[in-house]
Amino acid sequence: MYTTVIVLLILLGLFLLILEFFVLPGITFAGLGGVLFIGIGIFMAYQQFGTIGGNLTLIATLGVTIFVIVWSLRSGTWNKLMLNTSVDSKVEVKQDDDIKVGDIGVAITRLNPVGKANVNNILIEAHCPGQFVDENTTLEVKKVFKTHIIVKPKY
Repeated sequence: MYTTVIVLLILLGLFLLILEFFVLPGITFAGLGGVLFIGIGIFMAYQQFGTIGGNLTLIATLGVTIFVIVWSLRSGTWNKLMLNTSVDSKVEVKQDDDIKVGDIGVAITRLNPVGKANVNNILIEAHCPGQFVDENTTLEVKKVFKTHIIVKPKY
């Protein structure tokens, strides 16, 4: 009976460690619990079976732990759980001379304070810091960046 408890504690600890390594990020209760259960199992083995039995349990636990970790890393099981997509989209970048400071445009969406504007027949992201601008409002370009423009309403 005592041997079964020791084996179950060590196996539960191994399961929690594998769960920690491959499923839960960071140091969580699973990893701490796994180390604690393995430690208690080995301590109980030393207490029940003496030095020789405890040493054999320790060596067997280390061997099984290494085997399980290597097997888990080499098996294709974890490839099914991993995210294998890549981002292939691009940020819209305007040409250098398309929009200039002082150009006039129209807000396509509400600038809250960020939205879309049409300047020189180019649809671009527009920022209007400090205020909200309703759609179809005439805008004046104050600053020009590669990916967006800074505008103010022209009244």
